[in-house]
Amino acid sequence: MKTEVFYYSSAGGKNPFKEFLDSLENHAAAKVIRIISQIKEYGILSVLPHTKKLSGLPLWEIRILGKDNIRVIYVTRHEHAIIVLHGFIKKTQETPLKEIATTMKRLGEWKRS
Repeated sequence: MKTEVFYYSSAGGKNPFKEFLDSLENHAAAKVIRIISQIKEYGILSVLPHTKKLSGLPLWEIRILGKDNIRVIYVTRHEHAIIVLHGFIKKTQETPLKEIATTMKRLGEWKRS
C-alpha cells in the first residue's frame, strides 16, 4: 500500500531535510532516498526493521546504519502518510536532546500551519 511522504518546510519556504540530504555523501544520501522511495511505493511497514518509535514522544525514526548512523525523524499524519521533520547523523547512543527539540519545534510549526 502506497504512503504519501510530506516534507516539513519553514515559513520562509526552506526545506531543512533537503539541505540535510544535500550535505550527505552520495552513497549515504542514496540510502536515505532508497528507503523513502520504498516507503512511498510499499508503505511504512515495508521498512519495519529500519523504524523505531521514540518513547514518550509522537515521533518515529528511520534508522539507516552504515559508516554514518543516519536518522530521519517523522510523524504519521494518518495511516498512509508521514511528515518528515528532521534528519541528522547520530553520533551517540541516545538521541541528542538538541535533535529532539529541533524536531518538536518543526512539528509545532507544522501543526500551526
